[in-house]
Formats: sequence, structure tokens, C-alpha cells
Amino acid sequence: MNRLNWLASWSNTMRAMCGVAALGALISMPQLAIADEESNSVAAQQAINSSEPILSYETSYNLIAATQRYEQIVANGGWEEMTRGAYGLQKGDDRGHVRALRRRLIASGDLEDTGRLSSEFDDELDGALRRFQARHGLQITGILDQETYLTLNIPADVKLAQLRLNLERVNQVVGELSNRYILVNIPAASIEAVENGVVERRHTAIVGRIDRQTPILTSKVHQINFNPYWHVPKSIIRRDIIKYMNQDPNYLTDFRIKIYDANGDELDPRSVDWSTDEAVQYLFRQEPGGENSMGHVKINFHNPHAVYLHDTPQKSLFGQNRRFHSSGCVRVENVDELVSWLLRENETDWSLPAVDAAFDSGERLDVNLEKPVPIITTYITAWANREGVVSFRTDIYGFDEAGRVDFASAQ
Repeated sequence: MNRLNWLASWSNTMRAMCGVAALGALISMPQLAIADEESNSVAAQQAINSSEPILSYETSYNLIAATQRYEQIVANGGWEEMTRGAYGLQKGDDRGHVRALRRRLIASGDLEDTGRLSSEFDDELDGALRRFQARHGLQITGILDQETYLTLNIPADVKLAQLRLNLERVNQVVGELSNRYILVNIPAASIEAVENGVVERRHTAIVGRIDRQTPILTSKVHQINFNPYWHVPKSIIRRDIIKYMNQDPNYLTDFRIKIYDANGDELDPRSVDWSTDEAVQYLFRQEPGGENSMGHVKINFHNPHAVYLHDTPQKSLFGQNRRFHSSGCVRVENVDELVSWLLRENETDWSLPAVDAAFDSGERLDVNLEKPVPIITTYITAWANREGVVSFRTDIYGFDEAGRVDFASAQ
């Protein structure tokens, strides 16, 4: 199977999956094991956390170094494929497949090569597997689960091609970066708030699913809407609201969504024929409140796609491994902190307590940024930091598979 076909097969598979001596008298052995595993998870996360932006001149230099390393890995024959017998391996296991896992993690630099290939899944190997999972945006479990197994088996030459492609992407836009900006990296479902070349804030995000993709664009955040109304897009009325109303006639009432005609008169949902597309001609508006799909805030930037950043009442989604659930807009975890950062240069006090107070008030309020902040939504599936730690993400929209580099036409 050639590299392009392998990558296509991999993308389809991933889309279809859319989970101490001094203290000896005080802490039991199981508790010690848990403490060690938690320490390994923290170390794994710290290895990928960096003050360096995903998109910067330094990223370009780091990607060049990473590409050279992976060229050497490929020249040395890459790494062996993990067999099904390795599936489910975790700390405490002692069998032959553990040696294969050691060789695989040594090959990718996650585990130090000490010349010892023990069959015991020890704390050192647990830390290496967790590091691998962190680098690939997987749940840091220390268990060789299905997604980890599939990711381990991506060939080295595919990784090399991914690095080369993303180096081109970074070089396309790095010259346009300003002193202060927001970066939304779609494949990582993450947001960075950057100033003076340093990441000051990172946020977990929810981005568009495959059939309703978050667009790639550049713009400027110019306004914050506190406790906003949600004007439901016609595409969502057609695709979702009509279906929900056929399933539950109380859906609009339960979620405080009102219908208005062209004259601005409110309609009774019972007057609409939900067996047709009649509803698309009306305006649907959700009232501010706990059920509002935008939560407490909407972050506006001009764009032809009618997308924006916003809060959400569905906080549990931020804990998922694959966060591609929206209809194109971007939901932001700890959005109050991002709002405070965006409004920092306004003369009025918008410290975190002030932002939270505005949320809690429930009152509608629109605040313009006195200095609009650039925002970039982009598609980076591989990057590296100055410590040499290389991160990869799944090609969720198939842009790697298509070899897509220049997104200017999509803006």
C-alpha cells in the first residue's frame, strides 16, 4: 500500500471511531502506583506544554529539525508494526509483546535506549507511553488502547510527509503574524492567546465536525457580546430544528427558542408545519440563559462564514479526546479568561472578576475592543517545540491526505 493510500485508510479509520520508601508506612503499594502514574501523566503533559506558539518563526525552525530527525528514522528503516497481541498492554504486564512496545517507543524517541529490553511493563515504560499519547493528543491513560494502537502503527514515512507538509503551511502564514493574536488550531481543537511571541493562555476548544467544518480564515476580534441571544442559522433550522421538533414538539419551549415572522411577530410553534421546510423562512432566536447554545458570551470577528467563538453549556465535551462537534463555530473552555485577555487593553476594567460578574448578571451587554485583536484559524497537524518534542494530530478534515498547503482561497 503506497503512502497516500495508507493515509487515506488511516483517516477513514480514525473518523469512524468518533475514551516511596519514606512514605512506606503511610501509603499502600496501590496508592504508590497511582501516584507514579499521575506523576508520569504530569510529565507527559509538561513535555508538550510550551510557551512557544504552534504558529511562529520558531515553529518553522523546530519543524526543520524534526523533519531531519524523521528523515534519519526513515533512513534507518522506520519502526516495526505493533501486532494485535500488544493491544491492552499496561503497567504491570509481563509478556513478550512488551519488548516490541519498548522497541517502538525507542524508535520514536519516547523511551531512552538503555540496551535493556525487559518484558516487564514498568514505570519507565508507562511514562514513555503516556508521553507518546500526549504528543498525539490522545487520552493520557498509560494503556495501549485502540486509538493508541492505531497511532503507534502509523508508518514513519507518513509522519515525515506530515512534517514536511506542515512546515510549508507554517511558512505560508508566519510572515503575517502580529504582536498579539489568537490562534485556533483546528486539528488540535485548541486555542492559543499569543503576545510578544509567547503563549499567554491555552484553551481547549470544540471545533466543527467533518460535515460542518470550521473555516480557515484570518480576521480581527472586534466585539464581545455578554449573555447574547442566539439567532439560529437557517442551515441548523433545516438540518436540526425541524428534526428535533418532529421528535419532541416541546423542544423549542424547553430550550427557550422563539419563532418570529418577517414582521417581527412571535409565532406559536404549533402553527408551523414541521413536516415541511416552512420553518426555514422564519427567524429563530434563543433567549439568554443557562440553556443558550452560546452560553454566557459570544466573541465576534468579521468573516463571510458567520462563525464566531463562544461559551457553551455543554462543558463535558471539553473532556473528550475527539472534540469535533460544532456546526463550524468554536466553543472555548474557560472562555471568561480569554475574554478578559481580549479586553485587557480597554480602558474599562475587564479583569477576570469583572468578566465573571458580567456573566452572572445575565444582562445583555455588547463591548467593543478598543484595539481589535487578530485571529487566525488554521490547520496544523504536526509541530515541534525547542525541546525537540514533536506533536501530531489526526487529519480530521483530510487536508493532509489532499496535500493541501495554501488556504488563501478558503478565506
